[in-house]
Amino acid sequence: MKLSGKRAIVTGGAAGIGAAIAARFAAEGARVAIADRNLEKAEVTAGQLRGTGADVVALGVDVASAGPVEEMVRDCVARFGGLNILVNNAGIVHPDDTEIETTTDEAWDTTLAVNLKGMFLCSKHAIPAIFASGGGAILNISSIVAIVGSYPAQIAYTASKGGVLSMSREMAVGLARRGIRVNAICPGWTATEMALGLMRDEAAFELRRMHIPMGRMGLPAEIATTAAFLVSDEASYITGQAFAVDGGLAGAFLTPPDP
Repeated sequence: MKLSGKRAIVTGGAAGIGAAIAARFAAEGARVAIADRNLEKAEVTAGQLRGTGADVVALGVDVASAGPVEEMVRDCVARFGGLNILVNNAGIVHPDDTEIETTTDEAWDTTLAVNLKGMFLCSKHAIPAIFASGGGAILNISSIVAIVGSYPAQIAYTASKGGVLSMSREMAVGLARRGIRVNAICPGWTATEMALGLMRDEAAFELRRMHIPMGRMGLPAEIATTAAFLVSDEASYITGQAFAVDGGLAGAFLTPPDP
């Protein structure tokens, strides 16, 4: 198991990509703290993983607030005796985040607070614990919209995810000689509850599917596979990189028709 003996925090780990990452880490031998604003849902996910014999704990956290983030890190270190891995996955899509002319100030501020400031705070307070534990890895979950433009627009979400990539590179450079690697994953259209909630009808679904060379949505488990590799010692010489896990979307100009 590639993560045996590692201690990890996965924010936004109660559902979707975060839950898949937590499950994969646990299967690879890591002890995992599932940190989520929805503590009740995090407890359910953690309980399911404990049923497989994994050492998993649920922690409630608002990643946009420094106090709860500090408490999250303290609780994880107290529970597991240290911290080796942080996955910054928590993120939101605000219903009033649309085109730049129509997006509300509140939607912009809330989105940036969770999606970008949240990663800053979690990283800031986790780094001393990771360093004290002998080093490790930070993985930031960005999005394919940080690389390519998107329609329908979500300007605040796109801006926040672009910021995640820049922050990841800066962190990677500054932390490399302290034994902490930092990378980012840019998931494409992935079958999560949040993504499926954006689908109003079959036409909305097809509008997105037609631009993916592989012709389908990704699965959370496919993102988790990449995540487990990037935080493991198998990726020991990889830092400051962004990995698109997107079915070929970022590489496409035109896509082939269905066979």
